Amino acid sequence: MCVVGFVSLIFLTSSVCFGQSGSKPLLLEKNEGELRTRRPRPKPSPASQFMLKVDPKTNGSQHLIVGTEEIAPGASIPTHKHPTEDEIVLIHSGEAHVLLGEQERDLHEGGLVFIPANTWIGLKNISTAPVSVTFIFSAPGFEEFQRCISVPAAETPMPMTEEDLKRCEAPGHMVYK
Repeated sequence: MCVVGFVSLIFLTSSVCFGQSGSKPLLLEKNEGELRTRRPRPKPSPASQFMLKVDPKTNGSQHLIVGTEEIAPGASIPTHKHPTEDEIVLIHSGEAHVLLGEQERDLHEGGLVFIPANTWIGLKNISTAPVSVTFIFSAPGFEEFQRCISVPAAETPMPMTEEDLKRCEAPGHMVYK
C-alpha cells in the first residue's frame, strides 16, 4: 500500500509506488521472451527449448521468475526439488501425470501445481499432444540453472557431462532425486 501526503503525492508517487524495485513492466506475447535451447545431458530433458519471460536479467525482477515451455508427448521433467523457492506450474494444454511430494495425480488443461520449497516434483506428459506449461518461482535462482544448462536459441548446444550438470545444480537452486 502506498501512503504519501497530498503535497508529496505529485513528486513521490512514481518513485515510491511504481518504480522502487527497478523492474521493467512487460507485456509479452506467447513467442516473446528469451528463447533458449537445452544442452543434451545425461538426465532426460522435458523439452529442447524453453522461454524465460520474467527474471533479473530480462526485466530486472527481483521477486519472480516466469517461463514457459512445451513438453512433448511421453517426455518428462525428472523428479527434483528447489530448496529455497516455491513454484507454481500452470498447465495450459495437454494432460500430465504429476508426482508432488507423496501425492500423484493426473492433471489436465487448466490444472495448477503449487510446489512449496524443498518438495519433490516430477511431471510426465501422458497425452498425445504437447503439454504447454508456465512456471513461476517465488524468487530468483532457478533461472541461473536454466541458463547454465542451455544456450541462446541461435547457438548450437554442446552436450553436457554429469559433472557439468552437477556444477549447474547448486547455484541454480536445483536438486535431482
